[in-house]
This record gives sequence, structure tokens and C-alpha cells, in this order.
Amino acid sequence: MYETALEEHARHRKDKANDSQTKTFQGRQNHLRQVPRWNQEERVAEGAFDALIPPLKRAISDAGYLTPTPIQEQAIPHLLKGKDMLGCAQTGTGKTAAFMLPILQYLVQHPKKPSPGKPRVLVLTPTRELAAQIGDSISTYGRYSRVSHVVIYGGVGQNPQVAKLKQGRDVVVATPGRLLDLMRQGHISLNTIEVFVLDEADRMLDMGFLPDIRRIIEKLPKKRQTLFFSATMAPPVVALAQTLVHNAVRISINPEQPTVEKISQKILFVDKKNKNPLLISLLGNPLMDRVIVFTRMKHVANRVAEKLNKAGISATAIHGNKSQRARTQALSGFKRGKTRVLVATDVAARGIDVENISHVINYDLPEEPEMYVHRIGRTGRAGLEGSAISFCSVEERGMLDSIEVLIGKKVPTEIEHRFHSEAARIAINSRTPSGSGLRRQWRPRRNRSANRHR
Repeated sequence: MYETALEEHARHRKDKANDSQTKTFQGRQNHLRQVPRWNQEERVAEGAFDALIPPLKRAISDAGYLTPTPIQEQAIPHLLKGKDMLGCAQTGTGKTAAFMLPILQYLVQHPKKPSPGKPRVLVLTPTRELAAQIGDSISTYGRYSRVSHVVIYGGVGQNPQVAKLKQGRDVVVATPGRLLDLMRQGHISLNTIEVFVLDEADRMLDMGFLPDIRRIIEKLPKKRQTLFFSATMAPPVVALAQTLVHNAVRISINPEQPTVEKISQKILFVDKKNKNPLLISLLGNPLMDRVIVFTRMKHVANRVAEKLNKAGISATAIHGNKSQRARTQALSGFKRGKTRVLVATDVAARGIDVENISHVINYDLPEEPEMYVHRIGRTGRAGLEGSAISFCSVEERGMLDSIEVLIGKKVPTEIEHRFHSEAARIAINSRTPSGSGLRRQWRPRRNRSANRHR
């Protein structure tokens, strides 16, 4: 049944392709200024990017950016002047680049030799996944700048993180639990912090991190630049912000409305251990001719690409740890059809402009529902219909809830496959919708000991 649906979809795409050639050409011309192709020559940055130093301009050009997003346009000029900021913005708005580009410019223009355990910038995030993504962004934007960073979070051994701190790092990206652990052990001091970023403050409070945040704030210098970001501005969030920022510039960015109507969406319930066999099974259909597979973590992207190649399916991984040359080569092979499957993390996929993506597969559901819309929007372009298939395990049930609240409808499910997980399906369907607040409610509150492993 599933193969029949794919064949019907593929025939429909081919029928519409000829009718949309003119529209496709016009769309490419109009889209060119906003999302440059990776294989085009470097061009002059526009708007707020024009105020950046050459190494940063070169890095964002390499990453495929040309025109700043609204939050970048508004935030970068103020942050370059050293002002505090109170920003209401969700993931997917370009928020990370909005604060990291000015921070990197400040560090380059005011260089100091990093001291062991005494960073100059602290970025505090609620989860290890977000911390890793911000670390990837620093690697991308700071590619041509001599700015060092370390990402520290729980759930993994601390020795490699401690070793980097002892070497000296300009920027520390951290989750609260592991940061406090290393502070108590004397591996890091915050008395030299010049810029403090509190990201996703509402999630911090949802997860019970407020006591930890207060302990961290107590150790920060009074004289510093503070950047405070939250997707919502509920009274507790505002109260926390008022204790941190001074004469702050206030910015509020509304997220893009999801436009997913022309994309065929499907959820496949599967146990985590069976994701690779299910993916290989789906890709056995030759109608899936140009596919992007999304994972949350870099090591997962590497592992998935390796499994696919061993199964005889040409694939390559693209993520923040890859060199610019490697990423360019990977994308070039994908565009030319030499590689059939591109396995990507969200950070690495930004700025990619590839036509005629037949399918997007969410190997891992994204933590932020807005990212789901960005992912699947890479198919179904230029008047063609697209197809998005998402794997959902028991552990990802809350993420699916959040996605469905954002897009305003239930995503159709497909249970007629050999790796179907009835446990995941029941877990999903047994949940009771709780209205517009569901997006933030799925994340469980953790006790303090559990938070240490984030």
C-alpha cells in the first residue's frame, strides 16, 4: 500500500514538472537574492550583515546566507554597540546568528589570550541538543576567526570538557546542571564573563532550572552585556528578565506561519532500534530519487550515512564538524545526482538550496516544532508537490504533539509497514490535547539530580 502511494505521488510530480518549468525559472530568479546557491561566487552581504567584519562576512557567505532575517536585521546593530537585549523569538527565526555574530565580532576586535577556566562569554541553554547546535553555529560563523569555544553538558563524561576549559576558551556554551558541577569542582570561574546569553528562558523555567539559574547569575560580574531570549513572555519570564537586563533593547519577532498544505505528510511509528532498518526499507523504492534525511545530532548523521552506504544506498552526511570543503563537495555530489541521500543536521542544512527534493525524512523529530516546518519545506517547491515522512518513537511522542499544535492538524499515520511500533502509536494516541499551551507542556519537569544529566 505504501509503495502504491509513492508511485502515485511520483507520477503526479512528473506530470506537473513540465507545466511548472517557467514558474521554476522565475522562482529561482526571485529566490536568488534571499538564499544564495553554494556554488555561486561570494557576494556582498546586505543590511545588518554589512556591518560585520570580513571574516564573519566570508563565513556567512560560505554558509549560504546573504540577506539577514528580521531578528538579525533588528538585533545585530544594537548588539554591536554593546547594548543589553530582551528578545521574544522562537527557534527558526535566525536567533542564534543574531546574537552570535555580534559576540564573535566583539571577541575578534577585542582579543585576549584565553585563560584556563575563565571564559569571556557564557551562553546558557536548557538542553544538550540546543547547546550542541549553538556550538555548531559558532564553528560555522567563527570559521575564519580565532575564537575558541567549548560546549559542556551532562550525560557524557566531563574529562574532555574539563581538558578544553584548562586550555582556555573564549566562549562556553552550557546547560545549567553540568556548569554548576564544574563550578563546584573549581574547573570554571565566571568572574571574567563579559557577555552573558540566557537562551530559551521560558523552557528553563518549565524544566525547573530557576534555582540553578539564580546560582549562576550570582557568580557573574555586575558589569556585563546581557542578552535574554524567550519564545514567550509569561509573568515569571518577565520577572526573571527584569533582574538581568538593564536599559535593554526590546525585540519581538513573530514566527513564520507554517505553509505545509502542498506537502504530503506521514508519520511512521517505530522503535528507536528499528529506525535504520525502516529507513533502508523505504529507500529501497527507486521513486525516492533525491532525499534529505534529518537527524538531531551530528554523530547520528554520520552513523545513518554509514549504514545506508553499507546497504548500497549512496549517502553522505553534512554537519557542523565537517570542513567547508567537505560540505561543499557533499552538496555538489547531491545536486549532481551522484549522491542520492543527504543526511543533515538542522544547523548544517541552513542555506542549502537544492531543487526537486522528492522526499524529506525526519529520522529524528526536531525538539522545536517550528523546525519541522522548515525541514519539510525543502520539498514541494516550484509548484511541485512534496512528500515528508517522519519517524516517531515512544520517546518522541511529545515532539509530535507540539508539531500538530503548531500546524493545526493531525499528521496522517501509516501503520502498514513491517517495523510498526504499536507501543509508540498507543503512547501518542493516549495523550489528551490541552489546547494552545501543549507546545510547552510536553516536556516533563525534572528533579535537580535529573537535570544534572542534560
